[in-house]
Amino acid sequence: MNRTLSDWLAYIEQQHPSAIAMGLDRVREVATRIHVVKPARHVITVGGTNGKGSTVAFIEAIARAGGYTVGSYTSPHLLRYNERVRIDGIDANDAELVAGFEAVEAARGDTPLTYFEYGTLCALWLFERAELDLVVLEVGLGGRLDAVNIIDADAAIITTVDIDHQDWLGNDIETIGLEKAGIARPFKPLILGDDDPPASVLRHAYAIGASAWRIGCDFFIEPIDDAHWRWREVGHALEVPMPALVAPVQVRNAACAIAALRSLDLHLEDAAYARGIADARIGARLQRFDRGGVEIVVDVGHNPQAARALAGWLGSQPRRPTVAVYAALADKDAAGVVAALAGLVDTWHIAGLVDAGPRGEAAEAFARRLQGTAAAAATQHVDVRMALDAAIQQARPGGRVLVFGSFHTAAAALRALNALP
Repeated sequence: MNRTLSDWLAYIEQQHPSAIAMGLDRVREVATRIHVVKPARHVITVGGTNGKGSTVAFIEAIARAGGYTVGSYTSPHLLRYNERVRIDGIDANDAELVAGFEAVEAARGDTPLTYFEYGTLCALWLFERAELDLVVLEVGLGGRLDAVNIIDADAAIITTVDIDHQDWLGNDIETIGLEKAGIARPFKPLILGDDDPPASVLRHAYAIGASAWRIGCDFFIEPIDDAHWRWREVGHALEVPMPALVAPVQVRNAACAIAALRSLDLHLEDAAYARGIADARIGARLQRFDRGGVEIVVDVGHNPQAARALAGWLGSQPRRPTVAVYAALADKDAAGVVAALAGLVDTWHIAGLVDAGPRGEAAEAFARRLQGTAAAAATQHVDVRMALDAAIQQARPGGRVLVFGSFHTAAAALRALNALP
């Protein structure tokens, strides 16, 4: 039977009893059968609590500006599954993804795979056949037991470590950090984007002989003016433009991307770093729209650390009346997110995410989780589109509508704003 991409996505979603099944044995076994060993001459793995997708975008843009062919694998997607697999700057088309899924299915036998594992193996299969110079792999969850960790990367990045996914990774920073540190490899660079990374990460790097490159210790960010900043390490400095990705934290993500690329055996001119940082784009990271003089900002921020970064950006902007549209998955620390933004939001609208699978919830249940927070009196809406419509109607020219809370939230907002079905 000839399956379309939509058919395949529906099929692979049903092939494992759990949406998440941590462990590498099954996916490694199937990878061996489809002859996936190393998907490119150079591989960078990107893990962390927040900032992974943006960091991948910076690495991809810089390397391509330097003339290298690049593949990138990210998750989740916003509007189309094809966004997850990019080959030399272009999303994989349906036929390519179908071929990859067919190869995985033919090889797996009776080995059960999760949706994410199918997708990871499909991406790796496509990359290996594209004969790329560099592949960048974003960790889906954690690191040590994530499917992308079957690949021995030449460099790894841990952007940040904070509390998230406690059911799978642990309830404290040190435990979560150790899980994320599992992407490090002996005697290979490990780029750390936290000023003060967990001791567990540093201990693990030392134990396996990984070379830890720490921001603020081994490489540095220095402001120059409103439009430029300096990346510096001992004996070398780069003067580069501010990223088009506008949040203050994006400079840190760009700095980690530069460090990872400089740790590899790649020749990149200074101009490639500057161009890549200026060119890098990724959707729903403070993505802005204007509707009748109202600024609408869409962001995927979904945990307290991301909310603090969002608050940092809001605090750096001229003050204007701000209406929030917030919808979160049921397993997220919604109260912590609201606390980070409480002093910067004037009015709250909340929405249900009933179409988000088992982790989604209706607005009424979400409202109960927000009791005692600054969003306790929020207006409830069935879905994000209805909440966004109400927020835009309430806002006045010169005001702002901020939409955030999850990839599902951002995707729904983008579809509404772009009049997509």
